[in-house]
Amino acid sequence: MAKKSAVPKLTSLKSEIKAICDIMRRSNCAGAMQYVPELTWLLFLRILDVREAHEASIAAVLGNTFTPSLTAPYRWSDWANKDGAKRRELVDGKLGAYFEFVNAALIPHLKSLKDVPEASPRQKVISEILSGVERVRIDTEKNLLDILDKVDDISAEGIDETHIFTMSQVYEELLLKMGEKGNDGGQFFTPREIIRAMVRAIDPKPGESVYDCCCGTGGFLVQAYLYMLEAAQNEGADALEQLKHNTFFGREKENLIYPITLANMVLHGIEQPSIWHGNTLTGNEVFGGLFIGTPGRYDVVLTNPPFGGKEGKEAQTNFAYKTGATQVLFLQHVIDSLKSGGRCGIVLDEGVLFRTNENAFVQTKRKLLDDCNVYAIVSLPGGVFSAAGAGVKTNILLFEKGKRTEFIWYYDLSDIKVGKRTPFTIDKFDDFFRLLPDRGDSDRSWTVSRHTIEDNNFDIKAVNPNRKVDQDIRTPAELIAIIEEKQVEIMEALTELKKL
Repeated sequence: MAKKSAVPKLTSLKSEIKAICDIMRRSNCAGAMQYVPELTWLLFLRILDVREAHEASIAAVLGNTFTPSLTAPYRWSDWANKDGAKRRELVDGKLGAYFEFVNAALIPHLKSLKDVPEASPRQKVISEILSGVERVRIDTEKNLLDILDKVDDISAEGIDETHIFTMSQVYEELLLKMGEKGNDGGQFFTPREIIRAMVRAIDPKPGESVYDCCCGTGGFLVQAYLYMLEAAQNEGADALEQLKHNTFFGREKENLIYPITLANMVLHGIEQPSIWHGNTLTGNEVFGGLFIGTPGRYDVVLTNPPFGGKEGKEAQTNFAYKTGATQVLFLQHVIDSLKSGGRCGIVLDEGVLFRTNENAFVQTKRKLLDDCNVYAIVSLPGGVFSAAGAGVKTNILLFEKGKRTEFIWYYDLSDIKVGKRTPFTIDKFDDFFRLLPDRGDSDRSWTVSRHTIEDNNFDIKAVNPNRKVDQDIRTPAELIAIIEEKQVEIMEALTELKKL
């Protein structure tokens, strides 16, 4: 029998999720910044229910003991499924009983799981995904039940281990909504084409640790997982187990985004996301229970620090070169977080590269070039981040710790026009990847020596020497003649119009 296409499943799932979001939008969740967090924890609990039911059945076949993360009446199948005993009891009970259970019993119980003696990693993840939820945002019990029914009706094939990618694709589109211009979520969202290119360039391998110091919704960590997954599967069960449980590490400060990060990683197949909740630069911790036992330094760092942020003295005291510029402090943190031989792909705004009027900028770049081999800088188009509400000119830096930089190879994509109808696509990197192994020269690529960089006080901005500038070589007399000719044409046209 021919294998069925996954396209109908994906299309159906998209329509189902859209219908859920439509109900949420008319139920006190007007924008993506309201309905995506609400849908996140509901989808997560639905997926958890499917996963634990599957794990319990496998354990039963093998004769093993299975300890679920949730027990009655707090499992999705108890209170959310229309045939669940707890749901039937509540719906048939007094007016308001359903909201009372969800807000006063279910949510507090789930949030408290991390405090249970010998709480499992999964129970800690459940608590943290619910950490920002005080009560359901949905305005009426009917709307909530309609949403739960639609979430419950999502085909198990869309969320089981075999077809998890289908659900993850749809969830990625929800996150895109948060990253659109006009939504505050833009600051947490890096365009996926940029992430994919960076992951491919850094080439993380199974067995290596991957870290993002300001991970937002987890895009870099998720894409690195997807990139490494096939190789890990080919290496066997132990490599796959390590990939899912002890490979990906991150930090996120924002209370709204942190639970979404965890859910996004779990949804894609990372069963034990090690995400630290708190301020990376100050060290102020909100919750570090998922980060216990993590390495101090990492094989791979993939990250996109915030543009143009300002930090106070509390953050600056932790760094050798003191400045209020957030991205410069993050760059120092990244250098310190890499193992010797570790590799990094980082997005930095243009100001970090060319500014030489502040000591911390110069000193940080000198440290970068002394401690690391910055082997490539890619100059990105100015509009790449505009969909996320940022018009800042950006660059990708690729470097390896443990070797001094002698030459930097540049690749220039800055002339590519990016807009709503002309989005930036991954194929724009094709020539970059062709030239990268040998750092070849072309109209878009060139090499600069360390000597030149030092002479320019560590200004490492990409300035393409091969860029052809269109010059107007017409003489003043020729330009005047053209203007006079156009004036005659205009006067003749006006005369004809007056005759009408």
